[in-house]
Amino acid sequence: MDSNLRTLDRSVPTIDRVFADGLSWMTSGRFDKLSLVWQVQGVLYVIQGVYYPILAIVGVPVNLITIVTLMSRNCGLSKCITCYLVAMSAGDLLVIFLDLILRQIPIVFVEHFYFLESIHVCNIHAVLLYAATDCSVWFTVTFTFDRFVAICCPKLKSKYCSEKTAAVVLGTVTVLSCLKNIFWYFMLFGGYQLANDPWFCEFPWDVMESPVWGTVEFLHNILTPCVPFVLILLLNILTIRHILVSSRARRRLCSRSNVESPRDPEMVNRKKSIILLFVISANFIFLWSTFLFYSIWSRMYYLGYESVWLDWFVMELGFMLQLLSCSTNTALYAVTQTQFRQQLKNVLKFPFTTILQYIKH
Repeated sequence: MDSNLRTLDRSVPTIDRVFADGLSWMTSGRFDKLSLVWQVQGVLYVIQGVYYPILAIVGVPVNLITIVTLMSRNCGLSKCITCYLVAMSAGDLLVIFLDLILRQIPIVFVEHFYFLESIHVCNIHAVLLYAATDCSVWFTVTFTFDRFVAICCPKLKSKYCSEKTAAVVLGTVTVLSCLKNIFWYFMLFGGYQLANDPWFCEFPWDVMESPVWGTVEFLHNILTPCVPFVLILLLNILTIRHILVSSRARRRLCSRSNVESPRDPEMVNRKKSIILLFVISANFIFLWSTFLFYSIWSRMYYLGYESVWLDWFVMELGFMLQLLSCSTNTALYAVTQTQFRQQLKNVLKFPFTTILQYIKH
């Protein structure tokens, strides 16, 4: 077997993750002799060497700018919506830092991060990373539920859809996410193994094959992101149904009263809110689907259900799409919200206008 293939503890060969070596290996004549699966995996690893650094360079300032823009409160959004969107951006920023920068990049450029193997804090890192991921996912669910209440439950809207309620809900989700992921501290060792195998920390072999720990991890994957998937789809279906019914009723009222209403303010505001909700929900579902499928399959496989085999690159593709979801919300806000675009421009112009004013004076 080629020297650029290595075998991990599970006796599964995988391509060396060193970016420069992988690039030179791809351009050599030996690459064509491998199977299509290994070729896809090799190409994917080389792409990650460019993709992850760019994603980090873009993702951190994008989320910071989004938070600053939203907190200026000049985006035409209610305080309640703003609270949820700020929390979602903050959660995405934490995931980028804990997962992309401190996990995936060291795995891809492993030759520069061997020193991490002597720093035994990986189990603490895992608790923080998975707690941040849970927060990022469940913040999306709470936002979806808030919009469902605002659109479909007018009697409950005044009580639930408030800044105070949003703060309580987000705080509760954060605390529960931290408590839920403490078990990773005891399940994993403190040493980094610098590989997604299936975790990035060293682990006792009995944990991998233990039905108890397997059940715990399976429930972890069910709660995030399986349950959020179901909840978001269900809430969106109910919201769409309510919108269609109410829209028909409003059109019937207008036709009976013979009143021309070319621009209904209520329907315009509802349309903007719906577009924002559906775009965020669809983005989450699409970019998390691969990771969700592989997470469930991998645990089932290690518990003995080996009816289907998924190639290793499916997991890597899942990580890439999942992390991309942490950097796309700003673009979604800009596309769907006119006032957000204007305020974003003002935030970006502010440093330059300040410098020009300073020079003039």
